[in-house]
Amino acid sequence: MIVCHCRNITDHDIHAAIDWMRAADADTLITPGKVYRALGSAADCGGCLPLFLETMRKNPNLEVPMPLRNLRGATQEKHNERR
Repeated sequence: MIVCHCRNITDHDIHAAIDWMRAADADTLITPGKVYRALGSAADCGGCLPLFLETMRKNPNLEVPMPLRNLRGATQEKHNERR
């Protein structure tokens, strides 16, 4: 299925990019911008972004790596300890 008509990006392309990034670096945080760059592209009109994000969310390799989870909470706790 074509997700981005401007750049001719398919759901298969998005999933392949996510899988490739996760295999290359298990601890990377995968963002839409990184997926576009991995595909050698960039967002054009932005009309595809809702479908692009929905497609990304369906990929099991998209989850946030364990070392990066709860960073906000840990940062806030350290900030509160300093007070």
